[in-house]
Amino acid sequence: MSSLTYDLTLAGLSVGSAAALTGIGLIVTYRATGVLNFAHGAIAMVCAYALRQCVVEWRWPLWAAATVTLLVLAPGLGVLLERFVFRPLSVLGGDPAQTLVASLGVFVLLVGGAALLWGPGARDDAPRLVPDEPWGQLAVVLVLAAGVSATIRWTRFGRRLRAVVDDRQLAVLCGIDADRVAAAGWAFGSCTAGLTGVLLAPYVRLDPYGLPLLVMEVVAVAVAARMRSLPVAVAVALGIGVAQSQLTRLHPSGWAEPLLQAVGANLFVVALLVAALVLPGVGARDALPRTAGARVPLPPGTWIVAVVLFLLPLGFAGRDLHTSVQVPALGVILLSLVVVMGRGGQISLGQAAYAGLGALFTALLAAGRFPGLPRLPELAALAVAVLLVAPLGVLTGWPAIGRQGLALALATFAVGVGVSRFVFAQPYATAGLSLGRPAGFDGDRAYYVLELVLLAGALPAARALRRGRTGRALAALRDHEAGAQAAGVPVPSLKLLAFVSGAALAALGGGMLGMGLRAFDPAAYDPVRGLLWFAAVVVLGADSTLGALAAAALLVGLDAGARGGVAAAVIGVLALLVGRLPEGPYEALRTAARRLRPRRGEQLTPLGARVRDRLRHERSGPAHRSAVTGVTAVGRGQRRHAEARGPRPGPARPGRTPPPSPATAVGSARRSPPSPVLTARGLRVRYGGFTALDGVDLLLPPGRVVAVVGPNGAGKSTLFHCLAGTLRPERGQVLLGGRDITRLPAHARTRLGIARTFQQLAVFPTLTVADNVRVGAEQGRVGDPAAVERTLRLLGLDGPVRARPAAGLPTGTLRRVELARALAGGPRVLLLDEPAAGLDTAEVAALARVLKALAADGTALLVVEHDLDLVAGLADVAHVMTAGRIVASGPPGSVLDALGTAAGP
Repeated sequence: MSSLTYDLTLAGLSVGSAAALTGIGLIVTYRATGVLNFAHGAIAMVCAYALRQCVVEWRWPLWAAATVTLLVLAPGLGVLLERFVFRPLSVLGGDPAQTLVASLGVFVLLVGGAALLWGPGARDDAPRLVPDEPWGQLAVVLVLAAGVSATIRWTRFGRRLRAVVDDRQLAVLCGIDADRVAAAGWAFGSCTAGLTGVLLAPYVRLDPYGLPLLVMEVVAVAVAARMRSLPVAVAVALGIGVAQSQLTRLHPSGWAEPLLQAVGANLFVVALLVAALVLPGVGARDALPRTAGARVPLPPGTWIVAVVLFLLPLGFAGRDLHTSVQVPALGVILLSLVVVMGRGGQISLGQAAYAGLGALFTALLAAGRFPGLPRLPELAALAVAVLLVAPLGVLTGWPAIGRQGLALALATFAVGVGVSRFVFAQPYATAGLSLGRPAGFDGDRAYYVLELVLLAGALPAARALRRGRTGRALAALRDHEAGAQAAGVPVPSLKLLAFVSGAALAALGGGMLGMGLRAFDPAAYDPVRGLLWFAAVVVLGADSTLGALAAAALLVGLDAGARGGVAAAVIGVLALLVGRLPEGPYEALRTAARRLRPRRGEQLTPLGARVRDRLRHERSGPAHRSAVTGVTAVGRGQRRHAEARGPRPGPARPGRTPPPSPATAVGSARRSPPSPVLTARGLRVRYGGFTALDGVDLLLPPGRVVAVVGPNGAGKSTLFHCLAGTLRPERGQVLLGGRDITRLPAHARTRLGIARTFQQLAVFPTLTVADNVRVGAEQGRVGDPAAVERTLRLLGLDGPVRARPAAGLPTGTLRRVELARALAGGPRVLLLDEPAAGLDTAEVAALARVLKALAADGTALLVVEHDLDLVAGLADVAHVMTAGRIVASGPPGSVLDALGTAAGP
């Protein structure tokens, strides 16, 4: 028994050492570049194939082949990727969306290229680089981990590396060669990937799809180490490797036997699920599937052409028709990605799992093997399968509530891999399972007609999520999640809606694909295939239903008409170009054609060009001036009304003219009981050992403007977030009237009448100005259809600018758009975080008039602002914060004078 334990421990240390190498490489690349390299497994696979090619096919000596593979090919791949793929992205700003897609593009390209070059079949003759005895591998891992840790912590290069990761542009300004640092990180990471591949290849299946996925499963060790600690990564990898090896000694019996055996054989997958779903997320920056932008209009008749092309296969026969049967089914699956990514802005790398579950459940229901349900006809089985799979979308939707960016990508990838390993790959679920076609649709042509009918039903369902109130709310969520919350959008439930709808569509497409193939084939729903689908939808239009259909036709057509792997290679190349083609390949082609088109007519002289630009400036001027003159007119028109009501309650400031009321302009002349008071009592917030708020009390009475000023780091933003609902204090209460709202999220507070704006603009760039405001009106406290028009008029946005997308508008206009969205919901309390940031003098004056008018109408206002002149002319009460406490309060004049005296010499 002790001998068996020792042998199993040695085997576990061998596997754990390879996993530790993967963790070291991922962490070093991430710390050097900020990129979680999803292509790590693909690089490992290419190096393993290269070593085999040199030794087995070309008869090189093992030492020479290993030297070329590990010291030339592997680091060379890393340097090439950094130079030609990721460096341009970092120079452009390091958009996490583009970086993620580019990383997946490298993965898909290398997998497709390997399938083209070496074939899709598995190889079992990979050369063995080191003996079976694991001590040599373990020694290499420990030396690498110690050396890298020491380099990062104590050397000049390590300091430069940390500086580049923290702020690349600032590091460059300090004289650091960020490109060289990033290239070194990529070279080392790729070298460890190559070493992992050649060590694992003799013991596992060497094929273009299996080895990359196997390596990516052990990303759990890097996630468990929070992408920072190399010792933790090594310890976790060795521990999981030994535990997985020891679990092979267990031989359970009964109904749990296959499940426990699956867990024992896939312990790294279990660790990936735990690390991705339970541990705090890494890379929490917002990472949308692609940079949001205004929609590109399609040429007239595009949909007519698409319909004709989808009808063409009805004239095919034989193999061509049988291949075409896959296109509508795959189109429905890709529509599910459009719903999740393009509509909801959520990353989903596990949609293949839901497609596979749809096919599996359809087969089980049609065969009468689904527990608790009778045998059903194929069409009824498909419908029931969709209903059963849709709620399972919560598996990925629930983590999405609290995760974003890379953390969400890892969570969805983990779910996809877990379903593949514990369901699709297990005989207890799929043994002896077949899947036929519905009665009357057995032939390929008849079944293709049925697929077209189902596709025609899925298209309106996907497009419906673009229109109306739900469509605008989803667009707001996609464009700016925090802004959507502030507008009152119920973000958690909307995310669940996107994932559940996406799971239902994926299940429908998966069942259609299974019936088209006449079998349940687990390989058709492999996680690697899911990554390919993700990349295809992104590069051809994440928010385009037509793009999803084009991607389906491209994927099926390329692989059917050529050697397997062509589709992956093409999609990989397009994904690598996503950073250079932010609006997609179609818009890039249209722009190129426009540039190549010969210009006709006379060209303007430089003087004529200057006159034309001057005229354009004059035409755009009234839109800006209307914001000032319109508010002034509203103030003049309402001044008599305000004076007729008499002075507002509270002490009046000497020499101050009561501001006008915007009652008729904004529609807030609801003379119901006074708005409730927003009160903060004893708020306390700590970040580690730093106290951001230390027992802060604040009162926002109706009809008053309260300002909070203070130096950076004083706690103003933390206080603001506690009031807005984006941060929950450790102690204390936030009360609206007599109601405790401390635990309510931001969108719930908005619907109670607490609106806010942001220091960094929070607008929805893909929506028009009018739709931005309409989101606030629809999700706010009061549903008043006329509020949109009144608010647009109040802020001078009712001209041609109302129909323009928010993307690309000037900062001053966007400030008015954000304020209009907040006002459209009829708030009782308005929280303004540096509302004058980026505005010129005229715009600040116009803003001040609007805010005074709102206060005169009974709205409670809180202004956090660095512009002390604005505070002095606007606020009724000013509070000075320092070190998390309010140290002075009173009329702005006296408080600011005292603050200036204290700050003076």
